Amino acid sequence: MEHRNATAAVIGAGDYIGGAIAKKFAAEGFTVFAGRRQGDKLAPLVAEVEAGGGRISPRSLDARKEDDLTAFLIDADQQAPLEVCIFNIGANVNFPLLETTDRVFRKVWEMACYSGFVAGREAARLMIPRGRGAIFFTGATASLRGGIGYAAFAAAKFGLRAVAQSAARELGPKNIHVAHLVIDAGVDTAWVRDRIREREGDEAMKNLDVARLMRPAAVAESYWQLYQQPRDAWTFEQEIRPFGEKW
Repeated sequence: MEHRNATAAVIGAGDYIGGAIAKKFAAEGFTVFAGRRQGDKLAPLVAEVEAGGGRISPRSLDARKEDDLTAFLIDADQQAPLEVCIFNIGANVNFPLLETTDRVFRKVWEMACYSGFVAGREAARLMIPRGRGAIFFTGATASLRGGIGYAAFAAAKFGLRAVAQSAARELGPKNIHVAHLVIDAGVDTAWVRDRIREREGDEAMKNLDVARLMRPAAVAESYWQLYQQPRDAWTFEQEIRPFGEKW
């Protein structure tokens, strides 16, 4: 592996999509700064990356705290120039409208929208002086339409999409690629499998169609492809879904 003099910061480096993104960019030679609220859960990811010869710095990170998020990105930039910042916090919850409390609505907005704004702003502060970089945001079906029970989640994801779109228009001329990736399907995670089991029963899980869920590694590959785009053909928004998804 040829190591690059560059870092990739993954905010929301969970067990599935975030972890897969971290592994992909580490395998491509980046020093990866991986942040999640419970940093101790990053140990398996660190072991896998390092076993493959990659470099990774695990951090406990509550992205809702501006000072913590800013320090996380500055630390990454001091290790090596911050080349890529990927915001991957989900905050997917489902509550009927009348059961959506003020606390739930605010917390989801803080996690999935406000912290994305701070991440994009602080990454841009570090990238603008060098005149290069990439800032990518993970979106969802809820970024484009609000479904039953998703008032809080859709509001946050709509807002994150607006932040990303505004940032892309402002930062593109400064040679900073901002993109918003809409994941328009279930990703193969334990949480998604549990929801399928709850709705459809154990038999549905035994006969789960391979075309129904996306692999986290496939999502990570989409981010890598975005990063590789030439600057005269940048994508702002990309929708991805498995080949069997109805839409």
